[in-house]
Amino acid sequence: MISPDMMTWCDLPADDGRIESVQALPPPKAVLAQLPRDVAAARRVHEARTAIGDILRGADPRLLVIVGPCSIHDADAAIRYAEWLAEARRRFADRMLVLMRVYVAKPRTRLGWKGLINDPYVDGSGQVDMGLRLARQIMRTIIELGLPVATEFVDPITAQYLADLVSWACIGARTSESQVHRELASGLPCPVGFKNGTSGDVDPAINAVVCARHKHQFVGVTREGTAAVITTKGNADTHVVLRGGVRPNHDVATVRLVSARLREEDACGGVLIDCSHGNSQGRHCRQLEVVSDVCRMLADDRRQILGVMLESNLVEGRQQVIVGVPLVFGQSITDACLGLSDTLRACTMLHEAAAARGAAERSEAARAQARIHPCRT
Repeated sequence: MISPDMMTWCDLPADDGRIESVQALPPPKAVLAQLPRDVAAARRVHEARTAIGDILRGADPRLLVIVGPCSIHDADAAIRYAEWLAEARRRFADRMLVLMRVYVAKPRTRLGWKGLINDPYVDGSGQVDMGLRLARQIMRTIIELGLPVATEFVDPITAQYLADLVSWACIGARTSESQVHRELASGLPCPVGFKNGTSGDVDPAINAVVCARHKHQFVGVTREGTAAVITTKGNADTHVVLRGGVRPNHDVATVRLVSARLREEDACGGVLIDCSHGNSQGRHCRQLEVVSDVCRMLADDRRQILGVMLESNLVEGRQQVIVGVPLVFGQSITDACLGLSDTLRACTMLHEAAAARGAAERSEAARAQARIHPCRT
């Protein structure tokens, strides 16, 4: 028997003893070269980022509306949905800036399908290399249709493969407290929304907004795929997304509280309302009720509400993935979504409420002008 003091490092278990396999990925630069962003796409991405920044600062009066599937699992269905949404975007463009949710990675509370990037064939085979390329190809096609893309960054590495195509990014409820994700957001080239915690606690999101506005230095990966020290400038286009928790939190009192606390930090005082998740208490049809609440609040919110997020797909509801059973085309395999008719109804309600808010603001401005210059009335 060997005593502990006689044991050498060579006798210890290998440091990678729990690693089953390691598969090299092509560096981000190679994937970007294979699936490049053309000049037209670059212009559309830049224009959308600028417009969102203007909405955050109050320079653009439109509502920011981020709508689309809970997650993308079928490229053909995603493009079919994008074709429909592109037409709706044009219809409502005077009052709403519409982006499509193109979520290609899914954080899980326990276990489950982790999204298109991690498992593009929805069969547990992995094939992340194919998932990254497919995600990028889908985003490129959607942008070609005239739709800006919104996504959630679940990890900091995939951002190098996709961020140049993204006009708005989300840091989710499970990761808003993560220092890694706050550092990532500080260097992303697009506006970023931080969701409140899964319990409904708004502090993680508020702290994240403040943190990401400042410069950071951290270990990351370059587009060449090498480890490097990344130094960021900070991202001023960050804001809070209220997604509810144990109970909904899209009420007037919470919106005002969060807005006031953000303004105290010299950050964007507006919030985006996620009509799904905790605010709909897991019932997809209740998103319409949340939209109705938001529309009533828009009349006197003083620009505290930036807009909404909606989970929507070609077919209402959700489906289970069962081996050997074909999937319903255009129906979610993660959270249940609104169908097209209810999505159109929600967008119409928001468009009318935004128009009414604009009319009320113009009337109030006219009255203020009259008080300053009574002889002109």
